[in-house]
Amino acid sequence: MLEKIHRCLTDTVKKRLKNNPAVAILGPRQCGKTTLAVQIIKQLTPSVYLDLENPADLAKLEDPLAYFSLHENDLVCLDEIQRTPEIFTILRSIIDDRAR
Repeated sequence: MLEKIHRCLTDTVKKRLKNNPAVAILGPRQCGKTTLAVQIIKQLTPSVYLDLENPADLAKLEDPLAYFSLHENDLVCLDEIQRTPEIFTILRSIIDDRAR
């Protein structure tokens, strides 16, 4: 049963990624959000996963504009993004610029 739930959510998220510049996976603690995200990025390439609770991954975003320009054509997964709320304004700007 659990595999079927993941498969349905995986398809939904992948469909949303095709039609939207950003997709959020929300839910309570320990419900499988990270597992779902990792399953999806393994299927979609090029992709990069950053766990923003990991100091090494967080350091990669010291210059977020430079980092995102390096990964302009990649799927970028930002896990635990709520730890760095200042990144949301930068993401909005990047998404708006790319929409133009």
